[in-house]
Amino acid sequence: MAAFPALVSRPGRWIDNWSPENSAQWAGPGRDIARRNLNWSIGCEFLGFVIWQLWSIVVIFLPAAGFRFSSSELFWLISMPSLVGATLRIPYTFMVARFGGRNWTVVSALLLLLPATGLAWCVADPRTPFAVMLGVAALAGLGGGNFASSMANITYFFPVREKGWALGLNAAGGNLGAAVAQLAVPVVVTAGAAAAGAAGSLPLAGLIWIPLILLAAFGAWKFMNNISSATSDIAGSLACLREPHLWVLALLYIGTFGSFIGFSGVFPKLLADTFGPSTGFTLGAATISLAFLGALVGSLVRPYGGRLADRWGGARITMVCFAALAVITLVQVWTLPLHYFGIFLGLFLLLFAAAGAGNGSTYRMIPVVFALRSRDRRQGHGTDDGAEVSSARKASAALGIISAIGAYGGFLVPQVLNASRTASGGYESAFYGFVAGYLLLMAVTWFCYLRRSSRAVLAGA
Repeated sequence: MAAFPALVSRPGRWIDNWSPENSAQWAGPGRDIARRNLNWSIGCEFLGFVIWQLWSIVVIFLPAAGFRFSSSELFWLISMPSLVGATLRIPYTFMVARFGGRNWTVVSALLLLLPATGLAWCVADPRTPFAVMLGVAALAGLGGGNFASSMANITYFFPVREKGWALGLNAAGGNLGAAVAQLAVPVVVTAGAAAAGAAGSLPLAGLIWIPLILLAAFGAWKFMNNISSATSDIAGSLACLREPHLWVLALLYIGTFGSFIGFSGVFPKLLADTFGPSTGFTLGAATISLAFLGALVGSLVRPYGGRLADRWGGARITMVCFAALAVITLVQVWTLPLHYFGIFLGLFLLLFAAAGAGNGSTYRMIPVVFALRSRDRRQGHGTDDGAEVSSARKASAALGIISAIGAYGGFLVPQVLNASRTASGGYESAFYGFVAGYLLLMAVTWFCYLRRSSRAVLAGA
């Protein structure tokens, strides 16, 4: 049996000879090092999602604070962070290998100070021009980019047998940030309004996160590590771009994760537009919107989607999720005229649950599909494009690219709803469009991965 080199620690918290597949190293210091890095990674990514979704709840308070923006402009403030965050996920994927996972986690955490302080500054004055507000909202996209670098970093720390568990915890911990932001901001802003007025308390929506950001950055600097063996896989990225199933899976992920992050961002405004801004429950002097429940449910259900995919196949679970999304959305449209809050909220929570489960199942499909495509080529089917690059490398690169493309759903969902409201004064047309989209994606899933005659990837996907 070949001997593995011993771990070597260098200044700057660099680690050489890291090999989590080495059972002796993993049973020794390896497991504790990996878990420590995972814990601080989750904390930093959690705050990234908080900042990414801040504007989704802040826009609800802008009219009372004296801002006179149109509904269309408010939708742009909601959707702009997702547009920027999705775009940043691609370069963020390569930052870990370029600068070190610990180093980039510190930098990316400190960058969150820009959108947090920027939000506090611009919402303090109702005369702030919309263009300035939109620019500051775009800075919140920095939080969305954190997901890609965080996931890329943690994948280096864990052995294959525990990688799925670690990445699942990392993703779920981050996603919960959206729910916490939508829960905490109304408490702080409403409570502060009694003393400072609506406009005076609104900057707290950004300021309250600054101490936590500084703590997370310090913890990452103090306790995380850089892995010297982490390298950017440019060849793997280029090879997976030539794989047609990359684009199919990215389309499916827009439908699942895009629905989750898009509806998470817009749900507070939908509730306020449909039932009034004071809809929710009281907590002391604060009125708490129940919109945070959507992101909470979607985040908690996500791991179960992956678990169901492990047992029944990712394609089957994904197709069921799209069917559920279509049916739930259609029932939502039909029951809107009833104007019944319980039905509206209940159906949306079911929608978030279906989208969350679809997140897990679609993400689970990616390595399986690439592995089966590689097997298919070895058996003489298909083309040889990128065959020299292993399926594992292509799948790893695809995870980052697909997560970036899927995040564009966070921009598309609010803008489709905005277009519907502008054209017809309501959201019914948008919901019918979503139903058609989910049915189309269900058909794509069946056609590419489940029909009997499909040769490329089938039962195992």
